[in-house]
Amino acid sequence: MSGQATRQVTNKIWVGALAVSLLIPGVAQATQLITEEEARLPPPKGAIAADRRGILRGPRVEVVSPGETVHSPLRLQLKFEAFGGAKIDPESVKITYLRTPNVDLTSRAKPFIRRDGLNILDAELPAGEYTLRVDVKDTDGRPASAIFTLKVEP
Repeated sequence: MSGQATRQVTNKIWVGALAVSLLIPGVAQATQLITEEEARLPPPKGAIAADRRGILRGPRVEVVSPGETVHSPLRLQLKFEAFGGAKIDPESVKITYLRTPNVDLTSRAKPFIRRDGLNILDAELPAGEYTLRVDVKDTDGRPASAIFTLKVEP
């Protein structure tokens, strides 16, 4: 086999190995939800507004996972629930890391958003405390928000 033919075969083997590694669970890279630089941003000034109105027909956002304190990478799982025959509009979901200035995490989470919730199996965050706000709307246009804190240990 000539030198060029050997290089071509070697290149094909490397490309094949890379493709297979991307398909094997646990080999793929974690989803970087918040970067080190973003984690160093100052906290928001003043109180964080929380919408705590009475009984509404609007949707609900529930944090399923993680628990109190976790290590990174972590599973971030939210459950969305709509009422009155409406459904959650996945395009309306917005996820914000509350800092100064706020950091929009929606584009990073978009591949994991479904009508019934969000499920990121391997969210990567530096150690620290992170306050996130999730905004959703149902197909009738009714909004809902949830604010929660993730505590990530080193």
